[in-house]
Amino acid sequence: MRRSTDASIALLVPLLIVLYLYVAPYTKVEESFNIQATHDIITYGVPFRNANEYLITHYDHLSFPGSVPRTFVGSLALAGTSWPFAWLVEGVDRQILVRAILGLYNAFSILAFRNGIAHAFGSETANWYILFQASQFHVMYYASRTLPNFFAFGMSTLALRSLMPSFVGSMKPPWKGVHEYRKALVMLTVIGVTFRSEIAMLLGCHAVWLLLNKRLSLTEVVSSGLFGLAIGLSLTVPIDSFFWQEMPLWPEFSGFIFNILEGRSVEWGTSPFHYYFTSSLPRLLLNPLTWQVCIPMALTTPALREKAFDMLVPNIMFVVVYSLQPHKEWRFIIYVLPSLTAVAAMGASWIWNRRTKSLVYRVLAMGLVASTLGTFAASFGMVAVSSFNYPGAEALNYLHAHADGSQNVINVHMDTLSCVSGVTRFLQITAPQDNSASNGNTLWLYDKTENETQLLHPGFWEKFDYALAERPEKAIGGWDILHTVDGFAGVQLLRPGETSRYKVGSDSSLNQSPKSNTNLWSGVESVAYQSWLKVEEVMRDRVTRGWWVQAKMEPQIRILSSTKESS
Repeated sequence: MRRSTDASIALLVPLLIVLYLYVAPYTKVEESFNIQATHDIITYGVPFRNANEYLITHYDHLSFPGSVPRTFVGSLALAGTSWPFAWLVEGVDRQILVRAILGLYNAFSILAFRNGIAHAFGSETANWYILFQASQFHVMYYASRTLPNFFAFGMSTLALRSLMPSFVGSMKPPWKGVHEYRKALVMLTVIGVTFRSEIAMLLGCHAVWLLLNKRLSLTEVVSSGLFGLAIGLSLTVPIDSFFWQEMPLWPEFSGFIFNILEGRSVEWGTSPFHYYFTSSLPRLLLNPLTWQVCIPMALTTPALREKAFDMLVPNIMFVVVYSLQPHKEWRFIIYVLPSLTAVAAMGASWIWNRRTKSLVYRVLAMGLVASTLGTFAASFGMVAVSSFNYPGAEALNYLHAHADGSQNVINVHMDTLSCVSGVTRFLQITAPQDNSASNGNTLWLYDKTENETQLLHPGFWEKFDYALAERPEKAIGGWDILHTVDGFAGVQLLRPGETSRYKVGSDSSLNQSPKSNTNLWSGVESVAYQSWLKVEEVMRDRVTRGWWVQAKMEPQIRILSSTKESS
């Protein structure tokens, strides 16, 4: 019975990752490089002859390289894992497939970390860890998203499991513990060299902590780092030099020079020193009792203090050091979240196991249950709202459904907002290798021109049959608005008597645009949608007395149809 309960709780992690992927299957601009690279490898393969010409013709990254080169290592691994399913399972949505594989990899890493907690602190603590981790929005929602940070997250979580002193210290004979510490340092070095250079700071903080506590010698630390460096460079330099056609190339070192040495990261904004502690970590942990009650409980309880400090101090050291960097984003410190959540779980387990011993513990235990349920509810709400953030993808799917098969060749221009709000090559209808219409199928040609000079030239627009545009007045020539796709624009308060925009038959984009270019959403989406409307109706009628909060939507992408005569 106990094992089945533990397994059921653990299953929350992969189930929620897949559920959140299902609700919000599209991607944003931050994920663009890896999702496009994965698509290109699966669709066009890796060239072994005339590589430069082939990559320029078929791959996206050489046309839209970004400010600094990014590594292909993660995309190549993801494409290689996804390729058999993509080609053998007919009709599978490839974007959802590759994201699901990445999400399940991160789920595996979280569950491995959970098992380390169970080994070190018991199943009660492990279960609280899963409940806290699964209720946090950011990890569950982004675990399947192709940000470089979430290619790094899985391996960094496995490394932190091997750095968990209470887990490693129980190993016999003692040399196995040393092996775990060294393995962790090697893994952190590899992902720092390959995926995210900020991991080097996390590596340094943990290495210093191991040295201060005499768990490893300086020779062992240095040799582990050098071994990881050799592995990382042997992966990233040949792979990325090939795909970028630039020899030799180490993308993360280029990014380090651009962002840190040249200080160019400030172009994306700056935040005060305390930002990670006063804004990012509370939002990442989400449940206020984890950092207001549970972590302090673990740090002040004598039986837990040493173990809690062991897990907390090197990770907090990393956040402190990285706070010196002016440009801050929550994803730069996401790697410490499993350890902080584990310390919170230690405190929660201590409270829960003493809930019958005093009124204080009983009240705290009730608060933990209520706050965890509330955090799950908040996460579900955030996911629902986030699903409205992809008007570009909704617009392209609508256009495909409306126009595919209507003529032999369709040329469509997609503006910047469309491209950064969900449009990817996975959503495009792939052209034949010879770029010709065949068997009555429409040949779709897509354009993502951003150059303002070209966009101001009337001749540029003459070739397009359709355009996806945030501002239709910028499209020169004769155009009709075929359809308008709404996007998220905040929240609004409904008063008693006001009707929700999402009633059946409303003019909402939620009802008008399919979520995917497959039938994945058929049936299930309709049932979920109708169920949500019923929940809203009951809550407004019996609980809130007619008051309600809903997503505020506003027009964002117009689908324009050219009025020129068809050729």
